[in-house]
Amino acid sequence: MKILFLEDDPVIGNIVLDFLSEFYEVKHYFNSADALKEAENSSFDLYIFDINVPGISGLKLLKTLRDFNDTTPAIFITAYQELKYLQEGFELGANDFIRKPFEVEELQARIENIKRQFNIDEEIFISDSIRFNSVKHTIFVKDNKIALSAKESAVLYYLIGNKSHVVSTDEILQNIWNYDDMPTDVTIRTYIKNLRQILGKEHILNIRGEGYRFE
Repeated sequence: MKILFLEDDPVIGNIVLDFLSEFYEVKHYFNSADALKEAENSSFDLYIFDINVPGISGLKLLKTLRDFNDTTPAIFITAYQELKYLQEGFELGANDFIRKPFEVEELQARIENIKRQFNIDEEIFISDSIRFNSVKHTIFVKDNKIALSAKESAVLYYLIGNKSHVVSTDEILQNIWNYDDMPTDVTIRTYIKNLRQILGKEHILNIRGEGYRFE
């Protein structure tokens, strides 16, 4: 499971990072600008944002991501006690809140709850002989390990998340890339071609004139 963690307090940040890194892949940032840049360039399974951070708040950061159709689950960390912050967070699409001070074990329990709710799993079994690790960007075909680029992994993860549904090239572009580094359709076709060669054409179907469907 890959987590983007935003916390400006170095003491809390390091305690949480040290604990969670035993179980998950965690990227930690101290300000919202760096966290936003990372979110735009990488795919994550979960966001954990402190509300009161340098730059735009954690709330505004999530709103920015939601405006770009980013539906990644999110947990807010806050020292605020006022109900209005919880209401605003949930309206923006937050999935959970945890108030400071807290035990890291409680945060992990909340993470595991979201993991169950959204069926987030590092190892995805595509067939009896093929499995995909979305965190390490690898595919195992029997015992043969094949490395994927981060973007190939993100494309495959998106297709799997929309299993049995036709996904257009535009959908893939809008959900994985940001506007400034949008690749061409040819790049997407190249990624799909590589994935089909690894997995077999029966798993990623080319629906002519419409897009692709994962089975």
